[in-house]
Amino acid sequence: MKLNDSIQFVKGIGEARAKLFARLGIHTAEDLLFHLPRTIEDRSQTKPISDLIDGETVCVQGAVAGGIKAYRSRGRLSVTQATVSDGESIMKVIWFNAPYIAQTLKSGLEFTFFGKAVWRGQCFEMVNPVVEVCDGEGRKTGRILPVYPSTAGLSQTHIRSAAENILSTLTEAPRDILPASVIDENHFMPLFTALKNLHLPQSAQGFEAARERLAFEEFFVLQTGIHTLGEERKNFKAIPIKNVKCISDFAKALPFELTAAQKRVINEISADLLKDTPMNRLVQGDVGSGKTIVAAAAMYASAMSGYQSVLMAPTEILAMQHFKNLKSLFLSFGFETVLLSGGMTAAEKREALKKIKDGSAQIIVGTHALISDTVTFKNPALVITDEQHRFGVRQRTLLTEKGYGAHTLVMTATPIPRTLSLILYGDLDISIIDELPPGRKPIETYSVAEKMRSRVNEFIAKNIDEGRQAYIICPLIEESEALTAKSAVEYAEKLKKTAFKKYSVEVMHGKIKAAERKQIMDSFAKGDIDILVSTTVVEVGVDVPNATVMVIENAERFGLSQLHQLRGRIGRGKHRSYCIMFCESGKIAQERMKIMCKTNDGFKISEKDLELRGPGEFFGIRQHGLPELKVANLATDMDLLIRAKESVQNLLSEDPTLSKPDNKPLKEKVCQKFAEVGENGILN
Repeated sequence: MKLNDSIQFVKGIGEARAKLFARLGIHTAEDLLFHLPRTIEDRSQTKPISDLIDGETVCVQGAVAGGIKAYRSRGRLSVTQATVSDGESIMKVIWFNAPYIAQTLKSGLEFTFFGKAVWRGQCFEMVNPVVEVCDGEGRKTGRILPVYPSTAGLSQTHIRSAAENILSTLTEAPRDILPASVIDENHFMPLFTALKNLHLPQSAQGFEAARERLAFEEFFVLQTGIHTLGEERKNFKAIPIKNVKCISDFAKALPFELTAAQKRVINEISADLLKDTPMNRLVQGDVGSGKTIVAAAAMYASAMSGYQSVLMAPTEILAMQHFKNLKSLFLSFGFETVLLSGGMTAAEKREALKKIKDGSAQIIVGTHALISDTVTFKNPALVITDEQHRFGVRQRTLLTEKGYGAHTLVMTATPIPRTLSLILYGDLDISIIDELPPGRKPIETYSVAEKMRSRVNEFIAKNIDEGRQAYIICPLIEESEALTAKSAVEYAEKLKKTAFKKYSVEVMHGKIKAAERKQIMDSFAKGDIDILVSTTVVEVGVDVPNATVMVIENAERFGLSQLHQLRGRIGRGKHRSYCIMFCESGKIAQERMKIMCKTNDGFKISEKDLELRGPGEFFGIRQHGLPELKVANLATDMDLLIRAKESVQNLLSEDPTLSKPDNKPLKEKVCQKFAEVGENGILN
């Protein structure tokens, strides 16, 4: 069998089962070889019943003693029950809805049972164990078995059997993309050996060594692509902004004192702007840390030097907020600020495009509309993207390319763990604003159960009566039969008629048109709305200093970092603010809520979020325009990531374009992987 042969022709698959494999993205023999198991089950060792430990998953050998009992439960489930003896002790085995088991359990034969042993009353019990006759073949037991990601209708046995058949009939080995020098220095096994150890594991140590080898390879490919994205920029020549000393005049004109952290980051940016190679810097700062003023300082230096600055935001609401703030800020300096977004009228767009093209606008703010073909800048020297995690790498690059060699600054209020920023922003220098402006009060945060509902409603009403406003966040837009979580639309209607009927209650969610969302947020900002019931669409939005209470429904359905972002919508004024999270009971949920209640430090929260939920849920890699990780785990494989990063730097220092024959397979793999997520042009 060859690598590109259809999976349909693998022994035991056929046309019907091939369609099930296709659901997993498996079409060829090679696809299945790289459909790697998540973990393993060690069924190689058996234990006497007398040595079992309550709750352990284990193999037990024994014969049926005392016959088989089959009946229907009160819930009409079919139940098959038997007693097993290993000659010294007994154990009960029970199967639900598996009447065929009675035909398997023939008396006089020895069987192996694999499952979770639980102590019940006077003996151990296994529910729905795997059972196999002890005939020496051991297909299901007596060995270490891989456990694969699967789909409905496709059992683990089907996938294991197909993988074994491919490995036994394959006439060619998959190409190893890691250069021989990298394999040697890391003492890695060859790729084909690693694949065999994953699909046909002989030991837990061998499986883990093979997994690490494949995880390293994923990191290596990813880091090579990211590194070359950064290297592309080094070939550009940027406009040096020599007049950075003028930023001190800008700072003196502000009605407040910059924090030490803001000053430090501005100095780092200033040093970059002086160079003739493009700045490529990420500014991370918690909610309310003052990132916008830092960006404005750089924009001021650009404008004073005669150049344009461009700021792109992910939503019209956020773009409008930046526009208003920057327009007010730069008016006294004589600079014109324009807005460009999809929600503007045709006449407004024409006027904005004219000012952008002829250079009469020095400060330009907008949404994705800024990267459209109709936009022509006169002399952009600085390009800024806000809430970077909402843009892919290529979107950022497209905007930058409109100003060839322009300096790039990206900002995010989502605190990203250092471990994750290493991989997501490997092509960027990183600055962190780790200090809040003086006078900012920490937000008091509480996790409560449903029994506190009436007290929370009374608390909201008390704050509104004192002239404040409140957010109520729901995880859904509309009611769903599949989920029991609160929906914004239905809940808002209920509140209008019950607990808050004497107040102004409005609802906002992502399905509402952008213009209407803007109108609602403007009304809320003016104080015309007392309570805004919303989905997470407010996670990045307009500042409403008068909003002092945020209630988050079904808080267990949100990640910690998202909860922290939502909480950041309040606490922006002079009044004390409160975040109240309604949360279902559960050990993990309570642990997560405890972190939120204990700290307002977004970086500590993000580290815990990564630890508890893993990177996939915390921060989608693919969302960044980067290839997906299938084997590597950012939460546990950081040492591999660091090793891969160092190896990539060493390799590219010797062969920057991967033109040597030994590096050709790696180059092809990197181009393929990044092309899959729209990142063309890597290493071309």
